[in-house]
Amino acid sequence: MQPFHGLGMGLGQLSRLSRAKTRSISAENWTGEKGKGGMASEGTGKAASRDLGQGWKVSPSVHIPANSTFTLADIGEAGAIQHVWLTCFPTLWRTLIIRMYWDGEEQPSVEVPIGDFFCNGWCERTNVNSLPVAVNPAGGMNCYWEMPFRKSARITVENLADKDAVLYFQIDYTLTEVPEDAAYFHARWGRSNPLPYKEVHTLLDGVIGQGHYVGTYLAWQSNNSGWFGEGEIKFYMDGDDEFPTLCGTGTEDYFGGAWNWEHPKGEYGTYSTPFLGMHQVLKPDGLYRSQQRFGMYRWHVMDPIRFETDLRVTIQALGWRSGGRYLPLQDDIASTAFWYQLEPHAPYAPLPAIDGLEVI
Repeated sequence: MQPFHGLGMGLGQLSRLSRAKTRSISAENWTGEKGKGGMASEGTGKAASRDLGQGWKVSPSVHIPANSTFTLADIGEAGAIQHVWLTCFPTLWRTLIIRMYWDGEEQPSVEVPIGDFFCNGWCERTNVNSLPVAVNPAGGMNCYWEMPFRKSARITVENLADKDAVLYFQIDYTLTEVPEDAAYFHARWGRSNPLPYKEVHTLLDGVIGQGHYVGTYLAWQSNNSGWFGEGEIKFYMDGDDEFPTLCGTGTEDYFGGAWNWEHPKGEYGTYSTPFLGMHQVLKPDGLYRSQQRFGMYRWHVMDPIRFETDLRVTIQALGWRSGGRYLPLQDDIASTAFWYQLEPHAPYAPLPAIDGLEVI
């Protein structure tokens, strides 16, 4: 029997002993070294701890200067990130960009605004109660995606705003041998605002290599009256051209709902479950908020979409027009795609400038 490396955690593995080492990086222990936590003598809590001194929450958070990039973690051994917690003000959720680099790569494998990475792309907090992502009162953002690396891991946050940001964070990881068949975690953000008429929104394109797709988050603004979610999601893999291998039946169907998510009393029914959710509905207020906005996620934890050579993912935006005909919509759709694959990965197109990220 092979020794247990401490990865692939779940209830069925909790009794197994391992030689893996537990470590954690935060503003109280920048290197994650054993026995080096809580030693800060300088930090954002220095004034509050002045009567108590070292070891009494001297450095609970970090300041990230305007228009700068800050390194949260730089790990130089093999292992896996197992939990990330962070919190900051919601106004920063589209202007703070989290990036993750594995094994010394120059191009990030993860490049997503913080809010969208944690299923809160509209910069208005909504709790999430899912297995890999949990957002709890009042803005505690958690993820449990397993993120293995064989040589090194580096996590940065870029502050695109003209004001300094305060970020609280903790990155929990293990140092251990990584199995040969473990792929690398990736996440990529994209937006169509508005979606051109009769075009589809592309969640992911240009993925080359072997891997499996594990999740979708959409921040969707409907720019028409009526139902917006008749569109199909499509997965083109391993040489698919005009037609995909996987084709959904409707937007709410893909996210595990049905019949427009409509309750008998004429309201959208929100839900947040381990693998599926339509957890956020932001309604017009009769004044400046004119459009209805939605947040929805779908985690392919039990049903990963496996590909051998390439992957492309698209979704249609369809409503209804007169005569029982579909209406191609021109909505604001921001997507985050999550997947694992072998490296190297194809470089991502650059994120838009701050105006292209803004929620307005």
